[in-house]
Amino acid sequence: MNFNTKIRYDFVGNRNKFFLFSALLTLAGIISLLLFNLNFGVDFKAGTNMDISVGKAATQQDAKDALAKAGIEDVTPTVGGTGNDRVSARFDEVLTQAKITEIQDAFKAKYGDQVSAEVNVVSPDMAQELGIKTIWAILIASVAIMLYVMLRFEWRFALAANIAILYDAFVVVALFSIFRLEVDLPFIAAVLTTIGYSINDKIVIFDRIRENLRFGQFKNREQLAEMVNASIWQTMARNIYTVLAVLIVAVCLFIFGSESIKLFALAKIIGLTSGAYSSICIASPLWLLLKGKQQPKKAAKVSTQP
Repeated sequence: MNFNTKIRYDFVGNRNKFFLFSALLTLAGIISLLLFNLNFGVDFKAGTNMDISVGKAATQQDAKDALAKAGIEDVTPTVGGTGNDRVSARFDEVLTQAKITEIQDAFKAKYGDQVSAEVNVVSPDMAQELGIKTIWAILIASVAIMLYVMLRFEWRFALAANIAILYDAFVVVALFSIFRLEVDLPFIAAVLTTIGYSINDKIVIFDRIRENLRFGQFKNREQLAEMVNASIWQTMARNIYTVLAVLIVAVCLFIFGSESIKLFALAKIIGLTSGAYSSICIASPLWLLLKGKQQPKKAAKVSTQP
């Protein structure tokens, strides 16, 4: 059956290569999580975060010297804000009020009385509660998306889409674990928005597959595979443009944004890239496998009456 679509690459025919690559990446992520876990930030473990406004340009070395004067030498602060006038420091322990005051006094001695600080303290109970709520948020979002796709399409589309979006979320988690990048609340926001953007690409392709399936007659599995390939290429331009529009913004945030949002932007870049890949190379071929040997319904007759 000819779809009048130029198929430049056989994604379905090469699905085993993509499945193998994805399985190896998933395995590497699981091993990294088992051996090293995630590099949790202060949001997910007990500790203190200080965001200090110094009122003038600061350097990382000056900030380290101020912390050393307060008796803290094992913390590496980050400098950002307009004109590099803000210093962020994260501490693995819950600081006492006396210690916080000592740190503020050290910065005032170096930068003047205009120094002010915003202090966020996370207790062990709060950190555990945040971790549990995060897991529930991802699970609820995944189940809700699966139910939505089942209502709009069928269970095979829903299962293929859910496996793919969970893979996308896990890729972000795995790479952050492998490269020991810090996981905080903005990271969780990036994972959840990744799931949302990822399902959009898959819905576009699945909608075209359903349309071609409805108005086509397929005598064997090869013709069905050709239809899936054609559906992918028919929606390729739209998916690429959609992903690129958001990806450009994420890259700009990563390059030009402050230190506090760089990891969020990086997580978005990874998630968007993985979402585009899984929509084409994982979700659609996976639907074909789930379809099994079932023969599609015969084509519906399209009325030409006005």
